[in-house]
Amino acid sequence: MSAQQQPSSLLVSACLLGQAVRYDGGHLLTQHPFIELLRKQNRLVSICPEVIGGLPTPRPPAELIASGKIVTIDGDDVSAQFQKGAELALKKAQETGCSFALLAAGSPSCGNERIYDGSFSGKLIAGAGATAQLLMDHGIRVFNQHQLEQLEVAMGS
Repeated sequence: MSAQQQPSSLLVSACLLGQAVRYDGGHLLTQHPFIELLRKQNRLVSICPEVIGGLPTPRPPAELIASGKIVTIDGDDVSAQFQKGAELALKKAQETGCSFALLAAGSPSCGNERIYDGSFSGKLIAGAGATAQLLMDHGIRVFNQHQLEQLEVAMGS
C-alpha cells in the first residue's frame, strides 16, 4: 500500500495576495474562492521575485528588451536582480513542494504567456518573464490571475 500523497502547495506572486510589492508600490489583490480554499488549507507560498532579488518597492518599471536584458525605463540593467529572484523563487518552490505557480500576468518576472515588449509603450508580446520561464523549465506549471479556472482544474482541488 502506498502512502497518501500530500496535496501540492501553490507558489503565488505576493502582489496577487494583496502585498504592496509591485514596481509602483501597489498590488493586484486577486480574490477567488479557489485561492481562499488554498489559503485555509495553508497551501499558499507567497513570493515576490523582484523584491527577493534585491529590488526596492517602489522601483522604476522594467521590461525585457531584444538583447535579452531586463532594463528599467531609465535604462538601468536589472537583469541580475531578476535572475537572482527567479533562482530564489525556484528554490522556494522546490523546498515547499510547489508543482504549480500563480504569477502576475505581463510582468518581466512573472508573466507566463505575454510580457511587455521592451518599448515601455504598454504593448504586450508572446513570451515569459524570468521567473515564470525558470519555473516552467523545471517542470512547475505556471498560470496567471486570468487563468484561475484552469489552475483549479490542473491542481484537481
